[in-house]
Order: sequence, then C-alpha cells, then structure tokens
Amino acid sequence: MVAALQKEMLAAIEEELHHQVERLDHSPFQPYHEMLTYHMGWTVEGASANTSGKRTRPLMLLLCAACGKQPYDWHRALPAAAAIELIHNFTLIHDDIQDNSETRRNRLTVWKKWGVPMGINAGDGLFSIANLAIMDLDRDHNQATILKVNRLLQETCLQLTGGQFMDMSFESQDVVPLDSYWSMISLKTANLISTATEIGAILSGEPDALIMNYKQFGHYLGLAFQIKDDILGIWGTESMTGKSISSDLVSGKKTLPILYGLQKKGLFYNRWVKGQIKSEEVPLLAEQLSKEGAKVNALEAFDKVNEMTKEQLRFISPEGPAGMALHDLVSQLEERVA
Repeated sequence: MVAALQKEMLAAIEEELHHQVERLDHSPFQPYHEMLTYHMGWTVEGASANTSGKRTRPLMLLLCAACGKQPYDWHRALPAAAAIELIHNFTLIHDDIQDNSETRRNRLTVWKKWGVPMGINAGDGLFSIANLAIMDLDRDHNQATILKVNRLLQETCLQLTGGQFMDMSFESQDVVPLDSYWSMISLKTANLISTATEIGAILSGEPDALIMNYKQFGHYLGLAFQIKDDILGIWGTESMTGKSISSDLVSGKKTLPILYGLQKKGLFYNRWVKGQIKSEEVPLLAEQLSKEGAKVNALEAFDKVNEMTKEQLRFISPEGPAGMALHDLVSQLEERVA
C-alpha cells in the first residue's frame, strides 16, 4: 500500500510538472522549452527515469498533506508540489554554473550544453513557472491560504539565495567557523525541505502548533540530507551521485568534512593552504581526510541530526500509508552510505 501510494504520487507530480513547463511549449520558444525538459530529465539523449531526480521534496509535501488526522485529498496540493520541485531545479541549474559543474545525473549540465547565458535564462524560466504554479492552488484553496503559502515560498527563495551567497563566500575564506557552516546549510538545503513539509501541513489544515513540528521535521531532515551529501561528495562515486564528486575539493567548497580537516591542521590542511587542488589529487586527499577523522565526525553529526528528525516525526505521529511512507524515507536516508 505504501509503495503504491508513492508510485501514484510520483506519477501525479510528474504529470503536474509537465503541465506547468508546457507554458513555454509554443512558438517561438520550443528550443527554450527543450532546455527545460532536458534539465528535468524528460528529453534528448540519455533521458530516463534516472535523469529526472527522485522528486523527494514534492513527494514530502504530498505525504505531509496526506498523513494528518483530518482527511485531505493530496491531489489538491499538486500545484504546490510542482512549485517546490521547480524551485529546486532552478537552484540546481544556477548552482551548476556557479560551481562550474559539467555533469548532473550522468549527463551534461544545461550550461555546458547550451552555454552560461542560456543556462542562467533556463533557471530563471523554472523560477518564474514555479511562481505561476503556486497560484494554481486557487482551484481548491481559499485566498488566505494561498497568500500564506506564497509568502512562505517567496521568503524561502530569498533565504536560498542567502545560503548560496554564504556557500560561495566560504570558498574565498581561509577559516570558516562551523557555526557558519550550519547556518549555510540551514538556509541553502534544509530550508526548501522544511518549506515543503510545512506547506503540506498548511494545505491540509493542521493546527499552527503541529505545523511547526512539520517544519522542524523537514528542517532536521534537510540537515541530515546535506551532511550525507557532503560525505558522498568526497567518499562517494560519480555513478552513485550522478554528478562530478571532485568538485567539492577542486573548487574549494568548504563542506563539513573539509572544515573538520582544516581545523585538525594536519597533512590535509598543509596541502589545502597551498592552493588549487587538482583532480588527480582527490583520491589521496579523501583518504587523508578519512585518516584524520573527518568521515567519522561527519557520520556522527548525521546520526545526531537524524535522531532529531525522528523525534519531530514522533511528535507529528503521521497516520496511514502516507505516514508509513514518511518513516520509510527517513530510513532510506540512513541507508544512503558513501
């Protein structure tokens, strides 16, 4: 029953996403539309189920909308789910440009295929469509609810850019306090996930106190997701992540393991301060980080944050197949190992 619900939700999300992106499927914008459908994983060479992403954020929104004690038809929340996923993909396109990442999901990134200017414009297109999508909630929700959800989404987008600003700023700073790292990932990663879970609770009519638990659940889940991503970004493989994993070290991104290694001021630190790391150095430096305890430290941080995620889930006490699916998603994150 749980698997069937998730399959149904994912199919509905994909249909809604297609519907929203079709806003540009007319003359003279077909080539522009193709850039968006390519990034979304639907078209051109190499397109498959694996190139579309997991759609975790919109799925979380729908599950949170459907797992409450009050009955709610999750289909009514599909425009919001699509908006969340489109915002996420807008940030991915721009992140790829800013990080100089040439591959994502085992294909060339949009900017690498069509150039930086077109890549920026494609990201802007997804952002605009997301804002239009959220307004489609007027099919089944009152204006007060739509205004509340839209304000939350816009505040989140602004915070996402703040998190990205911090992330890029870290690259030129010799020393980054760990507190700054936690602030950055709260804004850049956890924010959109917590907004998804909060919107799901808002749309289904949960009381304000419980909505905060949904928000906190998404917040800690997002932190756990980012820490696990940081681990995979150094000790994973490109076939696992679908993107270049050397970029965290080569581009100077200060993820949790790297900040830990810099604080140790050992062999990793000595190499780091000498300047640009080359791709061929990545395996040995990853091994050195592990020897200096960075991987163990990151795994311990993940365990701590993951327990907070579970605690909020216990407060929510989600019901039915949707509730079971939320528990399954947390378990799947635990099993995602480098």
